[in-house]
Amino acid sequence: MQELIQQFLDYLSVERGLAPNTIQAYTRDLKEFAAFLKEHGVVGVDKVTHKDVTEFMWSRKNKGIAANSISRGLVAIRIFFRFLLREQKIKQDPTSVLDSPKLWKCIPDVLGVAEVEKLITEPDTRDPLGIRDRAMLELLYATGARVSELINLNINDLNMDVGFVKCFGKGNKERIVPLGRKAQAALKVYIEKSRPGLIGKHLSNNGLFLSRLGKKMTRQMLWKLIKKYTRQARIKKEVTPHTLRHSFATHLLERGADLRVVQELLGHANISTTQIYTHVDKERLKMIHRKYHPRP
Repeated sequence: MQELIQQFLDYLSVERGLAPNTIQAYTRDLKEFAAFLKEHGVVGVDKVTHKDVTEFMWSRKNKGIAANSISRGLVAIRIFFRFLLREQKIKQDPTSVLDSPKLWKCIPDVLGVAEVEKLITEPDTRDPLGIRDRAMLELLYATGARVSELINLNINDLNMDVGFVKCFGKGNKERIVPLGRKAQAALKVYIEKSRPGLIGKHLSNNGLFLSRLGKKMTRQMLWKLIKKYTRQARIKKEVTPHTLRHSFATHLLERGADLRVVQELLGHANISTTQIYTHVDKERLKMIHRKYHPRP
């Protein structure tokens, strides 16, 4: 089965042109699925049934794996079996009768506007790294950028004169997103006062956000910084880099932004992905109603 998985991954990379991050995620999902099948005595892809796939999904849910990760895993398995069917490795697709686990889909955590303000203003802007961190947080919230998009930004992806940033999303799709005045101001300070000291001898490095060693920031670095500033701001919620993306979308919709515009800003290929944020808005309204209405 491992050989077939590798053939499938090569197909995704070469023929479908999927993003490396997506292929890495699918690799993890399929290897975990293969291990599950082996553990349960299922030998050979032609022996897999829809029951095996369903039980694998439930096993992941029982381990506490996030609903979005479970859904992504099902997508990976579905595409894998369609590939096998097309290549005549199997005669029947066991996933053809399965529904997506919609009931498991969690409403994403979001921060209130005041909480976002506390988080963003937490870095010490008297320090070069604090100036960098403030600019990163401002940019995440101003644009709704994904973590991978932020850390891969180059200095020439910014157009400070007109206030736009060029983001490269999933599948290397390009989109142009407005920066906003506060993000622009924070970026200007960072580029003029902090970045020259960080880049040091690495003059050929075009990366926008640099570590203290003059190299591009990594996902892990950004994750740790956000955890640090969340603690300092005494925010009790579970905050990740993606929380600012969720908050960006939710706050826009709360203030009347059109769903299609938010879809474009987020770089979602399908509007159904963006629609989850309308549920966030409704849930918050219900919570406020229960809290403040005299007869909830």
